[in-house]
Amino acid sequence: MKQKSLEIFIPSSSGRIEGRYFKNQKEGSPIAIILHPHPQYGGTMNNRIVQETYNIFIKNGFSVLKFNFRGVGKSDGTFDNGQGELSDAATALDWIERENQDYSQCWVSGFSFGSLICMQLIMRRPEVTKFIAIAPQPNVYDFTFLAPCPTSGQIIFGEKDELVSKSSIQDLNNRLKSQKGIEVDFSEIKNSNHFFKDREEDLKKVIDKYIQKKTELI
Repeated sequence: MKQKSLEIFIPSSSGRIEGRYFKNQKEGSPIAIILHPHPQYGGTMNNRIVQETYNIFIKNGFSVLKFNFRGVGKSDGTFDNGQGELSDAATALDWIERENQDYSQCWVSGFSFGSLICMQLIMRRPEVTKFIAIAPQPNVYDFTFLAPCPTSGQIIFGEKDELVSKSSIQDLNNRLKSQKGIEVDFSEIKNSNHFFKDREEDLKKVIDKYIQKKTELI
């Protein structure tokens, strides 16, 4: 019988966080959490890019959690301009770590606004092994807090992203490449906008390839 994702509710500072969780039964499986786009612009854990990323992690043997930030779906609370959402992400990471105390690797991924929270979270959680930031917006949000970025990861962006300037992505690339001890893979999806319309298959291949490469020795 094929294992299914479970609806879960995690106690948090704002009440309860609604999530979907897949548990890999293999001992020592890696873990991942996935962070959705901006709540005030329709972002939820059911976003198609979030769901595809969730599925790719499952395929690669992870226990995975996606969840709704406060005030979204069945999650309690109201939007908190990033601070509360960062707290939600930390609470979600605490939860999946408790559920998988023998995990081998810990990954965090986020899409758009979720990629900002992803990068903020890795600054506070040294146990995070890798990150995947999809369509970050360094022209909208200040990423200078990555000084230095504490872990290696992947940043994915669309060649024709209408919401993000190429110069801001290049500046971020230059800043991270100058840092020692980490390796950040910048991956451009050709002919893609911010939401990867008609380029989702290309995006999925890039994510899958990176995860396989970084987990092949587990």
